[in-house]
Amino acid sequence: MLETSDASQSTAPVGTTRRDRWMSSWLRDLIISLGISAFIIVFLYQPVKVEGISMMPSLDDQERIFINKFVYRIEPIQRGDIVVFRYPRDPAKSFIKRVIGVAGDHVRIMDGHVILNGRMLVEDYVPFAYQDERSYAEVVVPNDSYFVLGDHRNLSNDSREFGPVDAGFIYGKAVFGYWPMDKMGRLR
Repeated sequence: MLETSDASQSTAPVGTTRRDRWMSSWLRDLIISLGISAFIIVFLYQPVKVEGISMMPSLDDQERIFINKFVYRIEPIQRGDIVVFRYPRDPAKSFIKRVIGVAGDHVRIMDGHVILNGRMLVEDYVPFAYQDERSYAEVVVPNDSYFVLGDHRNLSNDSREFGPVDAGFIYGKAVFGYWPMDKMGRLR
């Protein structure tokens, strides 16, 4: 014998209202969304606020950006990358700078011009007004380390002050600006 369901019977438990089912569904979706968001923020992308002017004009003070915390597990850090790292003199602080030299590179600064492996580096991201006239003796970047500089050279605390940054201190690559809206886009 074939049973048919009565249209008046509900599949919901006794005492459950439409509002209860809607709230349960909404709560489930919220928990899933929060879990996915937490995974992305903890393991992949993290929103950060730039504090200071050492990366101007590429990044302004109080600008909001996303950093990719996973990318350096699958590809190497490269010259020109804007990286976020723990400050070597106080690991509780984070800094953001541009990678100029990688392990084995010879870096020297003459009258504000960066000489990388014997050739003057073309740095279109450093406007004339932000250039520095100081010189820096040649250094060979050690293994698993990076020579980093701020784009606002005359107002940046960088490898000229604290030396090359150990790879273990670097935890992300700045990839996308999202606030203010007029600067929204991929970082270079």
